Amino acid sequence: MTVLAYLIPAALFLGLLGLGAIDGAGHAVSFIQSTYWEFGSGVVLPETGIVWQNRGVGFSLDEGAVNPLMPGRKPFHTLIPALARLEDGRVMVYGNMGGEGQPQSQAAVFSRHVLFGQGLQEAVTAPRWLLGRTWGEVSMSLKLEDRFDPALVEALRDAGHAVEPVGPFSDLMGHAGAVVRHPDGLLEGASDPRSDGAALGF
Repeated sequence: MTVLAYLIPAALFLGLLGLGAIDGAGHAVSFIQSTYWEFGSGVVLPETGIVWQNRGVGFSLDEGAVNPLMPGRKPFHTLIPALARLEDGRVMVYGNMGGEGQPQSQAAVFSRHVLFGQGLQEAVTAPRWLLGRTWGEVSMSLKLEDRFDPALVEALRDAGHAVEPVGPFSDLMGHAGAVVRHPDGLLEGASDPRSDGAALGF
């Protein structure tokens, strides 16, 4: 049986892994796991060696804060493994890691490929932006890879955005991957040049 998969590794200390796969019969899966911040909580269960995640940092211990820690509340997260069944019969499994940029990059990859007809690898490789924080950064600026048209960058500045240029394939934009199964059974995969992930068939 043929299987095509993408793998999104992050630095080992981040404890994040994204993976999606589709087999020759059309079975598809998308998942992501994460300890959240660098080294998670830093607490290891001695019996297992498992590091606890630390999504609780999204809460405040100040009862008057907007996000106070209290029973029944769930922390903000961007764990959004994605799978789309398209009207033309394609099935797309895709994902991205990268903090607050994750939903932005996933929407960009999906819309570029599905709505605008870019090739899958082209959609993953194309320049990205990030509005918000990622990788421990506290800056809330609009980060743009320097491969965008300078006229667009200037127009965004003129519109009042605090634009912060970053390198051409910046790690700040996260790491994306995608696999598509076409109606004729063709499997297509894409991996992000911003990381050391891969799209593999076996």
